[in-house]
Amino acid sequence: MTDVTELKLDVGGMSCAACAMKVEQSINKLPGVQAEVNFATERARVWLDDEALGASTLTNNDEVSPLDPATIIAQVEKIGYTAQVPISVEKSQQARSERFEKTIRSYVIRLWVVGALTIPVMLISMIPTLQFDYWQWLVMAMVIPVATWGAWPFHKEAGMRIRYGSVTMETLVSLGVITSFGWSLYAIFFTHSGDPHMRMSFELFTTPGGGGHELYFEVTAAVAFFLLLGKYLEIRTKNETGKAVRELFNLGAKVARFVDASGSVREVPADSLAPGDLVEVLPGDKIPSDGEVIDGVSAVDASMITGESLPIDIEPGTEVTGGTINLNARIRVRITKVGSETVLARMADLVDSAQSGKTNVQRIADQIASIFVPIVIGLAVLAFILWWSLSGSLLSAITAGIATLIIACPCALGLATPTALLAGTGRGSQLGILISNQTALESAREIDTVVLDKTGTVTKGVMSVVAVQPAEGISEAELLAIAAAVESGAVHPIAKAIVDALTELDSTATIPESSDHATAAGQGAFAMTGNKIAYVGKVSWISEQIGSDVPEKLFTALAEKYDGPATVVTVLHGLKVLGLIAATDVIKPDSAEAIAQMHPLGLETILLTGDNEVAASAVASQVGIDQVFAEVLPKDKLVKISQLQASGKRVAMVGDGVNDSPALVQADLGIAMGHGTEQAIAASDITVVSGELKSVVTAIKLARKTLGTIRGNLFWAFAYNAAAIPLAMLGMLNPSIAALAMAFSSVFVVTNSLRLTRFKD
Repeated sequence: MTDVTELKLDVGGMSCAACAMKVEQSINKLPGVQAEVNFATERARVWLDDEALGASTLTNNDEVSPLDPATIIAQVEKIGYTAQVPISVEKSQQARSERFEKTIRSYVIRLWVVGALTIPVMLISMIPTLQFDYWQWLVMAMVIPVATWGAWPFHKEAGMRIRYGSVTMETLVSLGVITSFGWSLYAIFFTHSGDPHMRMSFELFTTPGGGGHELYFEVTAAVAFFLLLGKYLEIRTKNETGKAVRELFNLGAKVARFVDASGSVREVPADSLAPGDLVEVLPGDKIPSDGEVIDGVSAVDASMITGESLPIDIEPGTEVTGGTINLNARIRVRITKVGSETVLARMADLVDSAQSGKTNVQRIADQIASIFVPIVIGLAVLAFILWWSLSGSLLSAITAGIATLIIACPCALGLATPTALLAGTGRGSQLGILISNQTALESAREIDTVVLDKTGTVTKGVMSVVAVQPAEGISEAELLAIAAAVESGAVHPIAKAIVDALTELDSTATIPESSDHATAAGQGAFAMTGNKIAYVGKVSWISEQIGSDVPEKLFTALAEKYDGPATVVTVLHGLKVLGLIAATDVIKPDSAEAIAQMHPLGLETILLTGDNEVAASAVASQVGIDQVFAEVLPKDKLVKISQLQASGKRVAMVGDGVNDSPALVQADLGIAMGHGTEQAIAASDITVVSGELKSVVTAIKLARKTLGTIRGNLFWAFAYNAAAIPLAMLGMLNPSIAALAMAFSSVFVVTNSLRLTRFKD
């Protein structure tokens, strides 16, 4: 068996947060494992517990006891729930959606029938002018199917939980329905005659209006209807929570144009592709999987992946992502990744993982929910005993007991955290912000310092020509053309920047023919072009070639065009200096605006880079970063983060390279740029797919907003129960009103959470 140190399980049969807590506690009883069970996503995440196994055990892979899915599943089934290992995130979400849709349809039918019976029952019971002779019997006849068939989901679940020795929200609902219905039957058959021996009184069959003042049939119907409505809304919300993941998979192509060895093209299912396959993508079609462009020049719309509206130019050698749309011309792509290895699948897995876990506040809420139901049952019994003993009225005691049971159903408490979490992470995925774990939400609220890597984070991470100063009698195009001829075969970043600069200056320009390319290590490159040898390289090296200094006036003129830090190369053709070219790693267009938006959020900004002090300070000055740590070796970045934390700061690290990975892990909040390395993304808490620094600000705002919504939901859920339970125990709440209030509390929490789906920066 392959060693497994973490696994996910789809858990069935949970009806409330208390159920999730029971499953979680049951799995945690197994030695050496730890689990988190999310009620809203119906997903358990189980992993090896470092502390339980011991650090020495975990340092040797040969000694690690792998997780056995069969053992975990058996443990879950032992307490009456089901569990299975999902085939894949996509299939799991699809199966979950199909199951929810089927359940939703059954609840719609049940709601229509129960509603059609409940409305006349409540009207007749509560409006005296609508009552007629023997109306109680009609009401009783209409309530019987409501109390039995209509409330059956609650009775079934309560019975199953009792069988396994536990109680849940359904227990409260079932008890409320049974108690109110049972009391009404007792009242209608036994109490009207006033017989102390409770003999059956058939007088009711012949006495108009008999027993009406003691009946609670309308309460039975109202409780069943409103709680069915709440359950229906809860299931719909849970179905919506998986929408973000399903939408990511829907972005992928369903069909691919496969090119076989003979060059023939035929349509095949996109999921049948394998690495190495060649596919043809027509304008307007989706690229079927991750790959590399082999033939053709076009542009792709990657907005569905990155959130950026501008198309991206592609050419042979360009890597492309499955799900993006080819815009201009036919291209051929060699498939490099399929299935779970693709960008789309990894994005979906990140979102799914984020939605399946818990924040610390959710763990506390679930622990409270797990003991809440027994406490409520105890309070309902206490209310019943006190009312009966103090007032002598069995009717008042029943009323207080039922109201306490109904008002305290912890639906809102169970939905408070997961619905907000799911809405927030789902909205994040739409904005190209992937929150990979829930602690990121709490960390984002607490951070006060943002540490930024320079190259690839604040700057583009690629060299660009920022200034060209030709010698007298030479045009910029001529200067760049000779330089491009020398650099056309090189792979140095400056070489590519020069070639790109020529194309940007004149898209029709052609690079002169050249030959005998060679390089001088650390100095530059040279080649034959136009029957003369041309050089591109350091000023000192060029001076050696001509035996004199490069004219100072060229540097003066260049400084007037660009006075920032840059790498300057000199171009020499024959013995003539053609001019100077300045190239640098250009600051991203949105960096200054992003930094400006961080300061009002109470965030101090620090630039952490291995670059020299002059270049780093210049970049920091241009974008408004508060402090600079320059010339920091990769291994020392983690040390700097640790030092900041030791000084009391809560640190977020933003980076994109392998060398940033340790610092991303060490930071209180790690944010990786989406264009960065897989190691950086794996080490981070949040991934910004677009790679734009402004999206980092959006990510922090969204994370804070999501956590704020969670805390608001929990406040109102607790406040509701804290206020309502005493009122119910004091007999100040009619059970019908209690049922309506309970349903409203769940609707409020869900509605408040769904506001996150409209989040805008």
